Amino acid sequence: MNVEILQDGGQRREEGRCQQLAQVLSITLRMLEKAREDDWQTVADLEHKRRELLALCFRGAATPEQSELVAESLAVMLHLNEELMSLLRMARDSVLQKANLQSQTRTALGEYVVVQHQATRSAD
Repeated sequence: MNVEILQDGGQRREEGRCQQLAQVLSITLRMLEKAREDDWQTVADLEHKRRELLALCFRGAATPEQSELVAESLAVMLHLNEELMSLLRMARDSVLQKANLQSQTRTALGEYVVVQHQATRSAD
């Protein structure tokens, strides 16, 4: 009977890990979806949840039976992460471009004010 309980507990742990990996992949897909929508706050919130779930998932060593599933799940997650990082780089570049444009606009406006002020003083 004790052997049955141990086997049953091990099976529940394996099922739990499978469910956790499925949730991690689901969260990662949602992160990717939100990144495509430029909803970076939600991406960050989901990343916190995903990290917690990954910590739970890998709290113990994977069994040999789980190793293939774990490896495949991690490979998929890493692929999705690469896509996510690509979107993040594009968003960062866009923000930098907008900041540069805003800085140039501010400089041009400042120069215009100086020229306008000089023109007003010359007219007096």
